[in-house]
Amino acid sequence: MEKFDRKLHQLLDDMQDTLYEANGAGLAAPQVGILRQVCIVDVGDGPIELVNPEIIASEGEQSGPEGCLSLPSEWGMVTRPRKVTVRAQNRKGKWFEMTGEELLARAFCHEIDHLHGRIFTDVAERMLTREEIESYKLEQ
Repeated sequence: MEKFDRKLHQLLDDMQDTLYEANGAGLAAPQVGILRQVCIVDVGDGPIELVNPEIIASEGEQSGPEGCLSLPSEWGMVTRPRKVTVRAQNRKGKWFEMTGEELLARAFCHEIDHLHGRIFTDVAERMLTREEIESYKLEQ
């Protein structure tokens, strides 16, 4: 449960600034020391604010390298659903549903995991070596 007030709006605004400064794809409130069910995701199509989010449907599978702003030098191979639908509230408390595929699905899962005390290293099949990380970055 959240209070949909100025304090929440400021938190979301500050999280968005932090996300962009770090050049990340998502950020959850616990990553900035705030124990609230709030996260923000932006995979290139603009910010998506999720308050009290939950994954209500998923399908398929995708595996790939995944990193985290909380562990900037670590990457692992993680399998996530290829497509997920989340149900959440916006900053004003209105419920909505959104479906994401590929990177957006991965980001939804990653950030919602943070809200449940999990990080990508908890679900990684294996961590990548320094050489694999460099190779992956060069391919970007």
